Amino acid sequence: MSPGFADHFSEQAADYARFRPHYPAELFAFLASVAPGRRLAWDCGTGSGQAAIGLAEHFEQVRATDPSAGQLAHATRHERVTYVEGRESQSGLADGAVDLVTAAQAAHWFDLDAFYAEARRVLAPRGAVALWCYGAMQAGDDLDPILTWFYEERIGRYWPPERVLVDAGFTTLPFPFEPIAVPAMEMHAVMSRDELLGYVGTWSAVARGRVAEGRDPLAELAERLAPRWRDTGSRRIVRWPLGIRAGHVG
Repeated sequence: MSPGFADHFSEQAADYARFRPHYPAELFAFLASVAPGRRLAWDCGTGSGQAAIGLAEHFEQVRATDPSAGQLAHATRHERVTYVEGRESQSGLADGAVDLVTAAQAAHWFDLDAFYAEARRVLAPRGAVALWCYGAMQAGDDLDPILTWFYEERIGRYWPPERVLVDAGFTTLPFPFEPIAVPAMEMHAVMSRDELLGYVGTWSAVARGRVAEGRDPLAELAERLAPRWRDTGSRRIVRWPLGIRAGHVG
């Protein structure tokens, strides 16, 4: 673990790998289309590798870095992905070697000045940078009020301050690159009730709430969901709109 790294996820790294949703294939196809080449992509803050695996479908090599050894231990392996422990300023890559730099659900944790300096250093001319995030989920009109209550009221006080950037869809994130217009995209997954609860259990605010209260706030969410989602074997489509910022270096 890197010095100064605020680790919100290592303790639940296995659940993060198991329950976090995967990004849409069209996102990676689009990003590959705006990169100047397909040689190498750097996925920074890779976590358990959800974005790195998607990039590997389009790039010859992907370097995926994360400061959490616990997260990397549970990352999905792929022959074109190399996982390396390191922070946002530590890509370990040569000058001008990279066609695309990405950060999926991670840039709000970064020292952005350090990350942007490293991205500029390693990117090839007209290389692309893409940052994206997803916030509150949508699971149907009957469940959304309960999920909103849990997200905003029950555990709202436990969200780290960086969460406001995610809630704004990264629109308020400093982004000093030549903008690329990105089509609207969303992520979706088909989940059982237990899988949805497993996903919510990976939230940083839930982890902080468990420590602060000495009990699991997730039990209250499960109690409120049960009357409206009685069949634990049934599955629902859960959606997350993506907030995406993309741009070229000069």
